[in-house]
Amino acid sequence: MQKHRVQLMVRSTCGSCARVEAQIRPLLERHGVALEVCDVDSDGEWAAEFGDRVPVVVLDGEEFSCWEVDNEELGHALLV
Repeated sequence: MQKHRVQLMVRSTCGSCARVEAQIRPLLERHGVALEVCDVDSDGEWAAEFGDRVPVVVLDGEEFSCWEVDNEELGHALLV
């Protein structure tokens, strides 16, 4: 099985970010994939790229979803 890289782009003050992290973390654990939580305010390039569009799930370097995540779709993407 291929290992994927999943990043969750967040802001520390974002309630939706915490909700999405809690939502997808169990799914990723079932697939054996680590979640990298990245505070966009810690990196100027991230802040410029994502602005206020958080939370954003980045799967293998490509934006997978913004604001909301469909666990079924994410689960299918992790099987590829």
